[in-house]
Amino acid sequence: MNATFNGSFAALSRQMSAVWTLKALGLGAVGLTLSVEVLGWFFRRFGSKGFLKEVIFFPTEFACVEHVFEPTLQCLCPLPHGLETSLARLLRHVLSAKSTLDICVFAFSNMDLSRAVLALHSRGLVIRILIDKDYGCITGSQIGPLRRAGIRVRYDSGAVHMHHKFALVDGRRLVTGSLNWTLQAVQKNKENVMVTEEPRLVTPFVQEFQRLWDANDPEGCGRAAPPPQQGTERQGTERQGTERQGTERQGTERQGT
Repeated sequence: MNATFNGSFAALSRQMSAVWTLKALGLGAVGLTLSVEVLGWFFRRFGSKGFLKEVIFFPTEFACVEHVFEPTLQCLCPLPHGLETSLARLLRHVLSAKSTLDICVFAFSNMDLSRAVLALHSRGLVIRILIDKDYGCITGSQIGPLRRAGIRVRYDSGAVHMHHKFALVDGRRLVTGSLNWTLQAVQKNKENVMVTEEPRLVTPFVQEFQRLWDANDPEGCGRAAPPPQQGTERQGTERQGTERQGTERQGTERQGT
């Protein structure tokens, strides 16, 4: 009888052991699943810390930015030198391009930013610019000089304004915010610029730029804007552009649109 009891007890123990083993395996599988989900959430939430992220506020400080273009040059202008101003930081991001630069802005009249784009063009980079059809053709716009240099420009032909303000450096760095590329915006307005290489943010802008580029006529207003005159750069800003709507000059500039 004892032998029978011992045998039954041993069998029961084996069954219980198997049950607990299965439960432990089940709990382990649940734990592994939860761990994977938690790690996935953690990576989505914090895993982009290795990507470039920077915020720049404007207006910029009044200072010389010649050192951004020519680090070894001793500039003799009366402005403060060697300061890492908001404009200097923005210029460094633009000038960091190695192969391509795509620009999609409402207005472009800032000469320092135009100089940066021309410097990249002289290095053989592929540059594309999308601009609003009205503000790309007004006096003071830098679009004319850029087109004459051989840079490809397309004017948004929609019935409403193309009000984007972003640039894509090498298709992987996004520069975007409220800032128009004008003297008024850079030196006087309260503006913001965000710079990031986070793919989830960059990719939609790459797609939007290509969509607009494909959708718009490359000839736009029919001819390059007139060359900017000394001291008239700010005429390319939104406010002054609005003041000139309906004038004879703008009527002439828009012939051929």
